[in-house]
Amino acid sequence: MKKHVNRLEICRRELLAGAAYFALGASRSGATVIFDHLPWTPNAGAPPVAATLGPWLFFTNEEGRAVEALADRIIPADPETLGGKESGSAVFIDRQLAGPYGRQDGLYVRPPFLKGARNQGHQSEKGPAEQYREGLAALDKACKAQLGGKVFYELSDADKDRVLAGVESGEFKFDDVDGKAFFEQVVKDVQMGFFADPIYGGNREMVAWKMIGYPGARYNYLDWVSRHNEKFPLPPASMTGRAEWTRR
Repeated sequence: MKKHVNRLEICRRELLAGAAYFALGASRSGATVIFDHLPWTPNAGAPPVAATLGPWLFFTNEEGRAVEALADRIIPADPETLGGKESGSAVFIDRQLAGPYGRQDGLYVRPPFLKGARNQGHQSEKGPAEQYREGLAALDKACKAQLGGKVFYELSDADKDRVLAGVESGEFKFDDVDGKAFFEQVVKDVQMGFFADPIYGGNREMVAWKMIGYPGARYNYLDWVSRHNEKFPLPPASMTGRAEWTRR
């Protein structure tokens, strides 16, 4: 037993000596040896670029108005909370489609493309940007053909709701586009924009977080994690560290 312990001590000494030799060699070679702090600074990697108010980056004016109309019917405004349009959900989608998400950065996009099952995720050669462009065009084309020549955003709220109910059920069909699948994607994206950090263009004034009592990107609120059904007393904070969203 004693010999076994001694052998462990020898192995430990050899390991420490080897580490010291490696560190000495690294310092002599010009590499930085870090021993008293973490080798990073806040936002030193790939910090998100804050979305700014202004013209559409991806959508045309007609497409932008259609998405705003869709967002307002998916999340209607009420006396206490902004709707999908005023909360910036359409802006969120526009900025995402104009960026890496719309370009499918990091995804394998070479053929062959085969129709897969729903649980296999996205399988189409068309990325989100192209799917939105085709889906919005098909929506307006169907509305013009069936509702007196009006595009979607020109319809009354009641007619918009009837169209979307028909699209969701599969009764209101688009030409050459799966309208039901497109609408499901729009619903998900509008919801994402509504609840995302305001730095991405949606959730203006943190309306969604205030509505559900979410504290936002605060550093620490452990004291409140287990306090159920109690209103959090502080305003939410975004990734920018500000307590509210401003249009300035």
